[in-house]
Amino acid sequence: MSSSDSEESERAAAQAESRWGSAMRAAQLGDVATYEKLLEELVVVVRRMVRARLSDPEAAEDVVQIVLLSIHRARHTYQPARPFGPWMRSIVRNAVIDSLRARGRRMQREVGVESIDRLPDPKQSKRGEDGELSPELTRALGELPDKQREAVELIHIEGLSVAEAALRAGVTPGALKVRAHRGYRALRESLKGVVLS
Repeated sequence: MSSSDSEESERAAAQAESRWGSAMRAAQLGDVATYEKLLEELVVVVRRMVRARLSDPEAAEDVVQIVLLSIHRARHTYQPARPFGPWMRSIVRNAVIDSLRARGRRMQREVGVESIDRLPDPKQSKRGEDGELSPELTRALGELPDKQREAVELIHIEGLSVAEAALRAGVTPGALKVRAHRGYRALRESLKGVVLS
């Protein structure tokens, strides 16, 4: 981009921000039509800013809507003597950060069904001829915390689906999957090097 193109781009951005500031001042004084035009113009800009930071289109669109709602709710906080751009960009930045944090928290709590490590098939090595669990597995299960043991037994030993097991345990499927995953991990550690009879 040449310096004249860069200067033209900067001039256009400054004009847009001045226009937005004037429109927000009018909106603060009750000019509904000007406010609606402002939001229509901002949605395009906000969408571009959010999509540059979030790769998931659905999550990005959710954040765009949150930003527009935040602008609406916080419109009284805009100070007409100050530039509009930094005020708007801080709302966008905060909404994006909140979305990324929420996604991170969800990913820590949720465990996909496909990622739950499974024990050997119940019909194979862990039951003896009389249908009882092997002594090694019984001992390892007994060492688990109650909630993890319950999750492992419901899913793996009783053969319930995650939804059925969660209903029986009185928790959400996500919580049950986390308990089961932790239980499987603890069992693997406990049974390292042990051949189940």
